[in-house]
Amino acid sequence: MSDTESKLYLLDANVIIHAHDYYYNMARVPEFWGWILHHAENSLIKMPIETMDEVQGGPEAKHAQWIHSKSVKERLLFTEDFDESVLNHVVTTGYQLPSPNEDEIELMGQDPFLIAHALVDPKRRIVISNETSKPSAKGAKRKVPDVCKDLGVECYDIYHLLKALNFSTSWAGKL
Repeated sequence: MSDTESKLYLLDANVIIHAHDYYYNMARVPEFWGWILHHAENSLIKMPIETMDEVQGGPEAKHAQWIHSKSVKERLLFTEDFDESVLNHVVTTGYQLPSPNEDEIELMGQDPFLIAHALVDPKRRIVISNETSKPSAKGAKRKVPDVCKDLGVECYDIYHLLKALNFSTSWAGKL
């Protein structure tokens, strides 16, 4: 097994949202979406339910319909339960919030769950998020890459994932 195959890439909601809205629209680059599912079936790419639920939209949001469809959810969903003690560690240590209030919890969103899932096995699990590092941010405003860095979790953007798993629009023909 290669080093890449031993990794598990956990997706943040913004990866799906940005891919569809900015550079891999489902109608124009369907190969990307098939590539995601291929690697999900092979357990290289997964998405925790908490971040999957953040992908929302109305009838025009094809990416939201796609991710919440039964066939996609069955393949992409990371089914491991989160460890509440790890989640608490992420919030208290990573976000430096020993007792977050409702506003802080809302501001963090589901990001602590994503990071907690990765922190369970930080040598193997990698967070993929399109958030931009902002080291000066404090508390609930901290960004995923900065919290990950402080907790010893690897975090990269979509472009790292594309390179690591060798995406191209002709990927299926190379199998």
